[in-house]
Amino acid sequence: MNQTLFHLAFPVTDIAQTKAYYVDGLGCTPGRENRNALILNLYGHQLVAHVTKEPLTPQRGIYPRHFGLIFTLEHDWEDLLARAQQRQLLFKEEAKHRFVGSALEHRTFFLEDPFYNLMELKYYRYPEAIFGSAEYTQIGDAPAGSLLVGDCLRQSYA
Repeated sequence: MNQTLFHLAFPVTDIAQTKAYYVDGLGCTPGRENRNALILNLYGHQLVAHVTKEPLTPQRGIYPRHFGLIFTLEHDWEDLLARAQQRQLLFKEEAKHRFVGSALEHRTFFLEDPFYNLMELKYYRYPEAIFGSAEYTQIGDAPAGSLLVGDCLRQSYA
């Protein structure tokens, strides 16, 4: 295996519920498992669900914390969208187009697992926008130059 893989660990409270969501719902392949953790293969990347006793609470919105995938083929994105709809997974945000007609144009939707972990799934029309197009300042749904969570917190303590 020569490819570099991404790894993400995240909190859950129940392994059976985690398997139902990620394996049956999203289509992940399960790996090693014990009563405290489950390894999942998400499109060739390693997710590790760790059981916690800490209370898990939902975020108000999609920012600041979420993880996800960027699909390089639009039909793969559409296939996962259809699967999520068929399996009645919880959509934090329904599928939509962002920045239509610009170099940043992409399709996106957000899912929320039973433990309030948010996942964004997207497809860029122009692949150079994934890491390039630095001349643009738009990122996500917040208008360029707007105050975000961290800015608001800094201002409230200033």
